[in-house]
Amino acid sequence: MICISAPRTQDELLQRVADIAGLSLATLANRCGQSVPEQQRNAKGWAGQLVEQALGATASSRAEPDFQAIGIELKTIPVNANGQPCESTYVCTVPLVDQIETSWQDAWIRKKLSCVLWLPIEADKSIPFARRRIGNAILWRPTVEQDAILKQDWNEHMELISLGRINEISAHHGTYLQIRPKAANSHALRNTTDEDGNLVKTLPRGFYLRTQFTARILTERYL
Repeated sequence: MICISAPRTQDELLQRVADIAGLSLATLANRCGQSVPEQQRNAKGWAGQLVEQALGATASSRAEPDFQAIGIELKTIPVNANGQPCESTYVCTVPLVDQIETSWQDAWIRKKLSCVLWLPIEADKSIPFARRRIGNAILWRPTVEQDAILKQDWNEHMELISLGRINEISAHHGTYLQIRPKAANSHALRNTTDEDGNLVKTLPRGFYLRTQFTARILTERYL
């Protein structure tokens, strides 16, 4: 595996994504000293990790944007033959304890979404995994209106969690932002509180952006 240094400026990052636009996953993997997984079912998250390596992302799973020095988050987004997102986009884990002391202004998710480099990747099932190509990147910052709606969604979710009512949250809640369980298996439990303030165990949760929201970002960019 080839180690690539982090970009020092936004322009340097944008040049790097321009250089990989149009490449197949197999070609990019070869550049990075990797092999494409033989079975696609074993490749969950692999394409995103490959792109992170190719571009020099540094944050890993820390509560920071992927490109820490320049404050930019990277989100690969699988798209179908019509260029539409195939699935909702995972952003970060949901805090389940001490969340009352966190404001939207200081929330991890807001830091992640303050500046995002969206990178579409072909995901049409008719295209062999190794031959799927990387698209043109979009550097995006939320508008005032988008930020306000994300904040409203976040506040509603976090209020239910702070009241010990996390089990009332479903994927139907939220205009742009939804919460869904995110765990490798049913035994990967985390602490939270119930309505009486007692510590209880629950599945970890993740924040996801709805496909309607990410589709709008892509559509507005390519109009």
